[in-house]
Amino acid sequence: MAKHEFAILPWEPKGRYDEYDPWKYNFIKVDDELIEPLLPSFCGIKTFAHTLEEPWDGLNYCGITLIPPQSIPAFQISLLQSEHLGRLQELLALLKTAQSQNKFVIHYGI
Repeated sequence: MAKHEFAILPWEPKGRYDEYDPWKYNFIKVDDELIEPLLPSFCGIKTFAHTLEEPWDGLNYCGITLIPPQSIPAFQISLLQSEHLGRLQELLALLKTAQSQNKFVIHYGI
């Protein structure tokens, strides 16, 4: 099954994020079957694709997304409205931690 991976960036994003670097971050994995139905609710949420110089809306489904701290609450709201809320608790906890630390979240799509 395809997975999306999320982690809190320990530093402010710099440069481009084009490579999969699982050893750099403490990722959590979320099944695509939980994320794919939520994609429409993520539209309009300001994010970045691969670099802070590439504004994006929502998640870059097959690429890398940088989620800024100010966009985290909108993602949390979408997750809280999911019918699979119970299976999204780990992602909600990661987002809550990132928000409390004013950190970016990095997302690696499928």
